[in-house]
Amino acid sequence: MKRREDLLRLLRAHTPWDGREAAMLARIIAFVEARDHCFERSLLEGHVTGSAWVVNPERTHALLVHHRRLDRWLQPGGHCDGDPDVLATALREVLEETGIAAQPVTPAVFDVDAHDIPARGAEPAHVHYDIRFLAEAPLSQQPVVSPESRDVRWVPLDGISQLGADESVLRLVAKTVSAPHRR
Repeated sequence: MKRREDLLRLLRAHTPWDGREAAMLARIIAFVEARDHCFERSLLEGHVTGSAWVVNPERTHALLVHHRRLDRWLQPGGHCDGDPDVLATALREVLEETGIAAQPVTPAVFDVDAHDIPARGAEPAHVHYDIRFLAEAPLSQQPVVSPESRDVRWVPLDGISQLGADESVLRLVAKTVSAPHRR
């Protein structure tokens, strides 16, 4: 993925899970279409981010980080910082945040989410237009906690709801449980 047009092609090929994700997909496409610099963190109203839903090959666990600033359990991800290759951003963020070198299952978009980020200091409130990819890593790869996180761990899929995960993370769990996979 080299350009904004490549991201738009991936987004248009994505099939949303439900009406909520369909509405976010339409919102993200409109945002990307209207802004040449949608990958830049300096775009104060919001920007494209990339994240990876990392699961083990057996699809029994997911790799989650407890985000220090947001105080929530989330999939690893972060800012593109101008790079239009959102999949590369997602995989880079997994490595930086967990120490694990995950491999993409497919270059297709797995999920999308548009979510509000609260103001902090001089940074205004803004929106992250998050593009999510499915990736794999073996449970034998032990994560490390980065300064951005309070904790990082492999969590059984059936235990994620007990962590107080938000609706978008629970949607990732539901997609994983219902999708066919290789063993």
